[in-house]
Amino acid sequence: MIVVRKTPVVFAARVLAATVLAAPSLAADLNDYPTSVRADYVFGCMKANGDTRQSLEQCSCSIDVIAAILPYDKYVSAETVASVTQQAGQIGNMFRNSALARDALDELRRAQAEAQVRCF
Repeated sequence: MIVVRKTPVVFAARVLAATVLAAPSLAADLNDYPTSVRADYVFGCMKANGDTRQSLEQCSCSIDVIAAILPYDKYVSAETVASVTQQAGQIGNMFRNSALARDALDELRRAQAEAQVRCF
């Protein structure tokens, strides 16, 4: 029977192995925004900020900050609320007066404000 001593080196090796094996899933969790969504955000942001190389860098930074703060599903919800609240009439009014919708929009606005501070 082989006995493996639990030394600090063996423990460190196990921790390192577990970290390396878990890394792809962590990266996927942190980068859950589809490329097309990121590109659409950057495109719109650049149009609003002068279509320059500097705006490309700032807008790319901005969506990265937003993605680090808001999970993708919350981003989609907030963007939907932002779009619907601009509608006139009963549907737009329903969303404007909903606490849940206001909270989602507030989260997006906080993330955008943080991106503005960090990137522009």
